[in-house]
Amino acid sequence: MVKLTDVAKEAGVSPTTVSRVINNYGYLSKATKAKVFAAMRKLNYQPNSLARSLQGKKTHLVGVIFPTIKNPFFAELVDEIEKQLFDHGYKILLCNANYDKEKERNYLRMLLANQVDGIIAGAHNLGIEEYDQLGLPIVSFDRKLSNNIPIVSCDNYRGTTIATEELYQAGCRHIYFLGNSRRIGNPTDERLAAYEDTVARLGLSKHVHSIAFSDSVNLKQVAIQDILSKRGADGIVTTDDLTAVLVLDEAKRLGIPVPQDLKVIGFDGTQLMQTYHHELSTIAQPISDIAQLLVDILLRRIEKNVVTTKHYRLPVKLIKSQTTAIK
Repeated sequence: MVKLTDVAKEAGVSPTTVSRVINNYGYLSKATKAKVFAAMRKLNYQPNSLARSLQGKKTHLVGVIFPTIKNPFFAELVDEIEKQLFDHGYKILLCNANYDKEKERNYLRMLLANQVDGIIAGAHNLGIEEYDQLGLPIVSFDRKLSNNIPIVSCDNYRGTTIATEELYQAGCRHIYFLGNSRRIGNPTDERLAAYEDTVARLGLSKHVHSIAFSDSVNLKQVAIQDILSKRGADGIVTTDDLTAVLVLDEAKRLGIPVPQDLKVIGFDGTQLMQTYHHELSTIAQPISDIAQLLVDILLRRIEKNVVTTKHYRLPVKLIKSQTTAIK
């Protein structure tokens, strides 16, 4: 079994320094941190995890890693996850990983140091091999971490198929897709695939415009202004509601009437958006059901050692409103 002192020897620092790096305590230079993290990776050091397992003890802590809770969808999903875990006697350690691999890696080390019983991961970084090496129960939301980790998502393909068909049935024949145009191996790639398949089946030309989920609001506004100013689209399907709202704002600024000349549909359907932008047609994800399934799969693994590697897809529903109305 690799000990903290082994990591210290490999890194050429004191055991106290290793402990401070693991717990992110006090000031340490980037060079020192890099040496310790490199030694941990080389030795596959997992703080306290084996000792805890030998003792048969649980901390009743679960790590929850998401890109940001500024986004209403993630905020509502995390809220549901926390409620359901709390009802089962667990508390969460919430980690905002943003879109930073190293930040996510640091959080993983922190979660190990705090001896969490499992992890629910929904951050959007790729290529973090540590997930396959942790030896902890893990379940993923909308992201393929490895072939050994189960995934929970909505039916992304069906959702965008419904959205594109809704615009077509409302009379749109120049339907644009605004979202991530790169296939990166996650379930959300199915939204682009569904759009492309649906417009081909309907005999329409495809118009894919790359607006990444991680882009800033300013970058999205510039891209949307450029798209709308050319007046080529009569329907727009977006991969999230916040982008759809930016489209509505920019259409209003440019004097493009919605839904008369332009119809718009979003994706997510959070309570916040339904309350403050009830005019927006959208594809609603079953947030409460997603949270329940994530928690159930994780707790079956933690408490009963039930292992699964399946991809679970939950159904979506169309919320029709003013932005796709036939005028």
